Amino acid sequence: MKNENNFEELSENCFIAKNDSLKILKHMKKDSIDLILTDPPYNIGKFMQKRNTNMGKLRNNHFSASGWDNLSYDDWLKNMSKFFIESSRIIKNGGSVIIFMSIIKVETIIKLAEKFGFYYKTTGIWHKKNPMPRNMNLHFVNSTEAWVYFTYKKKTGTFNNKKKLIHDFIETGLTSKLEKKSGLHPTQKPEELVSHFVELLTNKKNKVLDPFMGSGTTGKVCNDLGRTFFGIEISPKYYKIAKNRLSTS
Repeated sequence: MKNENNFEELSENCFIAKNDSLKILKHMKKDSIDLILTDPPYNIGKFMQKRNTNMGKLRNNHFSASGWDNLSYDDWLKNMSKFFIESSRIIKNGGSVIIFMSIIKVETIIKLAEKFGFYYKTTGIWHKKNPMPRNMNLHFVNSTEAWVYFTYKKKTGTFNNKKKLIHDFIETGLTSKLEKKSGLHPTQKPEELVSHFVELLTNKKNKVLDPFMGSGTTGKVCNDLGRTFFGIEISPKYYKIAKNRLSTS
């Protein structure tokens, strides 16, 4: 069943839509979202293809060969600007945003977000304890990804640290084989990583949005933690995977 915003209701707390996220975001209710947690295209596919990193030996669904990470810089910039425009409309004052992003694009993302009222909090690192050791005899093994943290209109938001010191450095393994089997996405994040942010930055029954949900990891975590989830995915393949995953979680 679809509601008036073209989200399909999988349960009373889980809604997903198959479309370009920018088209769906325009119809979402103003000031309705507590946390945006997402992993958008980094727009480094062509950059990676040009490097001498044995890309031809990698699996076909590696992000650099997928096609969805190959926009021109100007087109990517326009899309991310539109994303922040719509995000600023639908997120609550004091709401939080976590965006995973290539480190070479972090400064650009910060400048864009600040134009639309987002307060830059910090840039953190996810360290993968068991990264793929390709090209280990040529250069440093790629074992990190960046994430950027913003709040909207306010300098502080929900932060459930329980008086504990929380570092901007998160360390987990890669997505497990069991999780990968149910997700099958080339840039799929582990549930442990996503849970870290959902627990810190939201409370029970808060609303979490992932406009680039892929195979639905953020939704799976929200289902497990008692948050309401809204997810958008443009790929019919991954939308179907996410729908099945979230319908059975």
